[in-house]
Amino acid sequence: MDESAQQILENLTEVEVAAEDILADKQQIVDLDLRRNRNREAFNALRNHSSNDNVKVCFGNMFIKFPQESARSMILKDQENLDKEINDLRKQLKAKVNRLNELQGKPELTGYNLAPLSNDEMKAINSLIKK
Repeated sequence: MDESAQQILENLTEVEVAAEDILADKQQIVDLDLRRNRNREAFNALRNHSSNDNVKVCFGNMFIKFPQESARSMILKDQENLDKEINDLRKQLKAKVNRLNELQGKPELTGYNLAPLSNDEMKAINSLIKK
């Protein structure tokens, strides 16, 4: 192959690897979100459970009896970890999408890196509006 064809092949390979990485991250976000939804369902079931007995919790392919409060705290801790993982993946995804656009020669997405207002900023805006 001549030099220009080799360069084109390398560029296409780099674009393909970046796109595959983005798709893998998106799939991981979906999988983690499904797990988060199952945890939410389990937490609601525990909240509606009237007695303070031990509850059976599924770990892998076996069930183990736990005190209800321990099960709740484990679920809440797992929810926090899942939320953190999902947010981290979403932040990384923005950078990866920008990198893919750069490799493809497309302009950077505008409005993509917006962040919500903090509570202090919202209070300041609301106080200005009320005047």
